[in-house]
Amino acid sequence: MPETSKPYLAFDLGAESGRAVLAHLHAGVITTEEVHRFANEPVEYEGGLQWDVPRLWFEIRKAISHLEGSALGGIGVDAWGVDYALLGEHGELLQNPYHYRDKRTDGVMDAVLAKVGKREIYEKTGIQFMPINTLFQLIAAKRDTPGLLNSARKMLTIPDLFHYWLTGNAVCEFTNATTTQMVNARTRSWARGLMETLGLPSELPAEIVEPGTVIGDLSDKLSSKGALSGTPVIAPASHDTGSAVAAVVACDGTAFLSSGTWSLIGTELDSPVINDDSLRLNFTNEGGVCGTTRFLKNVMGLWMLQCCRHSWAHEGDVYDYHELMELAGREPEFGSLVDPDDESFLHPANMASAIDSFCARTQQPRPLTPSAYARTILESLALKYRKVVNDLERLTERPIRQIRIIGGGSKNRLLNQFTADATGRRVLAGPAEATALGNIGMQILATGAASSLAEVRAIIDRSFPTETFEPRETDKWERHLTRFQHYTELAYA
Repeated sequence: MPETSKPYLAFDLGAESGRAVLAHLHAGVITTEEVHRFANEPVEYEGGLQWDVPRLWFEIRKAISHLEGSALGGIGVDAWGVDYALLGEHGELLQNPYHYRDKRTDGVMDAVLAKVGKREIYEKTGIQFMPINTLFQLIAAKRDTPGLLNSARKMLTIPDLFHYWLTGNAVCEFTNATTTQMVNARTRSWARGLMETLGLPSELPAEIVEPGTVIGDLSDKLSSKGALSGTPVIAPASHDTGSAVAAVVACDGTAFLSSGTWSLIGTELDSPVINDDSLRLNFTNEGGVCGTTRFLKNVMGLWMLQCCRHSWAHEGDVYDYHELMELAGREPEFGSLVDPDDESFLHPANMASAIDSFCARTQQPRPLTPSAYARTILESLALKYRKVVNDLERLTERPIRQIRIIGGGSKNRLLNQFTADATGRRVLAGPAEATALGNIGMQILATGAASSLAEVRAIIDRSFPTETFEPRETDKWERHLTRFQHYTELAYA
């Protein structure tokens, strides 16, 4: 295996924070160092919720400036999906990108599906239907700001906006492009016919490139023609979940669970699964690295707990995360159960109040303490995971014997154990930094420091240990699964 003396720089942008991670590869082992961390806070502007990308760009440049005296093997950016940026005639950013939780898309998906059937869209794209998908965001933009959309010359995903500013080259990396619901799942190209059917400018999205593509060299304005001059900017799997999945060994019988603000549960396949059952169950075929497909389901993840903690802190009750989990572990079992995917939890004014309302609708007692809310959220997530994993098994016709939990949520040992108990399957947790590692892994592959994806994954696997959780008391969870399903159905009655 070739070795490299130059470290790699990964920018991993999340919904709440971003960070710059420097990675060294030596003797087949990766070591990492977080060199910069910064907040990512949306801004309210003219009644809309937007991302403060100029601030994020400032932080990215700041991190690079810290490394001016160092030569780098590569730079790559990953971030969340579905949100987009519009460039004008001269390559300028026309407006801060809207946040996927902005309410402008309320009702848009239903209006679109009344004109174009679900089957037609799903048959082309293989992507699950979510009101936040780029497709519906653009329909909202066409309705609300037609002048802005008409003046746009290029559409980029969020990470590719930063790749553009780093290099001057405007492209859309494949894995993030698929989250737009505007990519043909079979041809791996833009579904321009679908866009035209919906009255959207089909030439707007930038050219699609595969993960591992060298987009260009770092701009001289950023490198100052010093040690960083000529540093390749490399497209990782720029969708954060795509990078996380790229980091872990793909074993038969293993499902991945990328745990964070969202929970994404699925498996890696050679080709998409697009049929009546996958449509009915709202599974998605997102792009993977090296020609693969990530067949998965999105579940509302630790967002619910994050929102509760934020509300409590605003009210003066600050709870340390680990302390809250310890208290939740002592709470009575299965007090109340909620459906994490209920629409009322997407962007509520107060998450605890939204949980109370769900409990009232389903004739359950509401939680009485913060730790009881936390327990309700974690038990409900674990039971939701159980349903999704069982559906995944049926749709792929492959047995799932273990679950690999990756991402920041893999550090939640209580949820890891609940997941093993609820699903009846062994859980392997880690690495927590899977997204940054997958980003780095594709840079390693692109620069020839590894010869295959399998080699990249083996390097990461031996560099970062996992923790195992065996299932316990599965019969008890089985009994409460029926109750969980009843409350889910009752909420929609």
